[in-house]
Amino acid sequence: MGNAAVGTPEATVGTVERRSDVIAADRVRALASALDLEEIPGGGDVLPPAWHWLFFNPFARRRELGPDGHPKRPASLPGGEMSRRMWAGGRLAYHRPVPIGTPAERESEIVEVVSKQGRSGALVFVTTRHRVFSGGTLCIEEEQDVVYREPSRRGQASAEPRAAPAEAKWSEPFAPDPVLLFRYSALTANGHRIHYDQDYARTEEDYPDLVVHGPLIATLLHGLATRCRADATLRRFEFRAVAPLFVDRPFRLEAAPSEDCDDLILWTKGPEGGLAMQAKAGFDD
Repeated sequence: MGNAAVGTPEATVGTVERRSDVIAADRVRALASALDLEEIPGGGDVLPPAWHWLFFNPFARRRELGPDGHPKRPASLPGGEMSRRMWAGGRLAYHRPVPIGTPAERESEIVEVVSKQGRSGALVFVTTRHRVFSGGTLCIEEEQDVVYREPSRRGQASAEPRAAPAEAKWSEPFAPDPVLLFRYSALTANGHRIHYDQDYARTEEDYPDLVVHGPLIATLLHGLATRCRADATLRRFEFRAVAPLFVDRPFRLEAAPSEDCDDLILWTKGPEGGLAMQAKAGFDD
């Protein structure tokens, strides 16, 4: 088992990285303010689900960054031309709450690297397993899927979007603005230029505008899940990104009970009704 940092050029299957951080109340308050929440968690409270993504993020040296603002792609990955990076999805298990204001640790291991052929070309999927501890107790287990893609070709036709589910029991609007995207990038040490550099997003990655962060959308769906089932404890959450969402284009966070009514099915519906992210949440009463 290797011990190189997960984001380094030597990273490969079995690579392990350990990071420590303090679950700082000021950073939690900053995200609550950025999301315009009425209730702001503070010291002594517990971290809302998915908010651990605020922490353990390396702030890489400038010379370690690629042209897109991310740390350079690990040279050990197959497909040397696959420089575009996106967070494709993940699976989370919440075992114990993470107290705000206390030290915590995260252990990360690359567990799988898989090459695939998609509709838009060759892809490399990298799955990293994270385990978050507080006071020596395992609190969160997570697998993250990151996909590397070939550089975009100007004018390349996009796939037809899938329609979002038509029947939602819960539906909330959300309007992403440039300031929110900038603040979320800063809070999560995310230098990816597609979230704040409009010219780069359009000319280099062929997006029509700034892209809303996948983790931000997943965080919003976590929040919807906890509001829908305020009487229960969120234990499991899985999500998959389907299509991008863009700045200044309001979308909807939606949910419905699963067939057995024990879980929730959640999704984001884009401005034209397309499916952008789908998720499933499981609870303990």
